[in-house]
Amino acid sequence: MNPRIFKYLISFIFFILMNSHIHAQNVVPGTSFCEQGMRINNGGMMVLGGWAVANMAVGAYGWSAFEGPKKYFYQMNLFWNVVNVTIAGIALSNNLGYDCSSITYDNYMNSHLSTEKTLLINSALDVGYIGTGFLLKYFSTKASKRNDLLQGYGNSLILQGGFLLAFDVVLYALMRNERISFNTNISASFSPALPAFHFVYRF
Repeated sequence: MNPRIFKYLISFIFFILMNSHIHAQNVVPGTSFCEQGMRINNGGMMVLGGWAVANMAVGAYGWSAFEGPKKYFYQMNLFWNVVNVTIAGIALSNNLGYDCSSITYDNYMNSHLSTEKTLLINSALDVGYIGTGFLLKYFSTKASKRNDLLQGYGNSLILQGGFLLAFDVVLYALMRNERISFNTNISASFSPALPAFHFVYRF
């Protein structure tokens, strides 16, 4: 994929996720923390789904239109993003029926923290995908019969791993920032109001 196109796509991730975060600031307090978190999460899944659909469409074309390493590059992009679009679709479907008013604060906080941890784990895996891509490219120089396949798959893993790393890091930063901001607001709201009733909730 053209580096300039990849740069634009990364910028699109930041725009969508930051836009979701900004919109979330206007939610009325009460169930706001849950609703803000869900809005950010849904924005992320839409970015992931959009990336997946675009890669599947371009991948199907490239697979049939090119030969050599490019053929396998687009082939792997297609295969890889079948998984991504499935993950995004399931997540959005589950979130669609999520009722923030029916869940306790503690339960949602646990879910929010679990999402943050998952994103950190995914980020480590993404680095592994990128490393595997470079490893495949290295082995492609030593395997004459599978040179095209290993080189194409290696380039694909580097691209897909790079995108997912940027995606997971940005989404984690937004989710973590939302949690910290909410807990800071709780502390600020309760601490100065009634000295006898000092409530601080921190993570």
